[in-house]
Amino acid sequence: MRFAPSRQPSARTRMAKELLIEYVMKSPLFKHRSIRKFKNRPIPDDTLREILEAATRASTCGNMQLYSLVVTRDAALRDELSPCHFNQPMVRQAPCVVTVCADVHRFSMWCEQRDADPAYDNFEWFLNAATDALLAAQNLCIEAESHGLGICYLGTTLYTAGDIARILELPKGVIPLTTVVVGYPDESPELTDRLPLEAVVHYEKYTDYTAAEIDELWAEREESAETKRLLEENGLPNLAQIFTRNRYRREDSIAVSNAYFALLRERGFFNN
Repeated sequence: MRFAPSRQPSARTRMAKELLIEYVMKSPLFKHRSIRKFKNRPIPDDTLREILEAATRASTCGNMQLYSLVVTRDAALRDELSPCHFNQPMVRQAPCVVTVCADVHRFSMWCEQRDADPAYDNFEWFLNAATDALLAAQNLCIEAESHGLGICYLGTTLYTAGDIARILELPKGVIPLTTVVVGYPDESPELTDRLPLEAVVHYEKYTDYTAAEIDELWAEREESAETKRLLEENGLPNLAQIFTRNRYRREDSIAVSNAYFALLRERGFFNN
């Protein structure tokens, strides 16, 4: 069962905010903000190495470490990558751009050099490699923030994965999943909201939502000043339509999906 939604959302909201303040004092995880403006300041080599070492300590399927982290610090190469991320300024501003890749290439080479037959060129092992890679990416981000650095994930990676693979000269068996920009923050944005815990946690079994529960779970976000600003800016009647009509449209999602599936085949992940 899932937590039953409170009949007093305002009281629940106050309690959640009080708990958040308490947690922020205890754990850096509760202080996370996406940073999109960075200072013109390089990351010391020893600090960067600690961050990357922390990434490698993430959980991994069979201790195979089916990922690669392509660390780009060269300004000219970051300029070349920038259009792949829709020319967002942070790609050029941040001193370090990390392209996170699923990678079965390295492990397959090791097998082949020892007369072992690798069978990792299929969709199952793409999923295993993707899990490994994203766990490593999150470790990287947590360690970076512990050093006073800021990070931002770039979902644009999926839109232009083929171009990124070409620029970074990725071999077959390696495919981009996401990108993380890392650097010293030049802004301190407010914490963004999250849905109440009972929106995402189910106990013992999945408990489906009633229409009333859906309304309550999104109520605070829908009534916020930020949402009102977005509705006026987009000229739409509700927040959901901003997502479906402007941000993540069906036709775009299908096009990106088709392109990424084609890239998976090209990169050797569909020998099924």
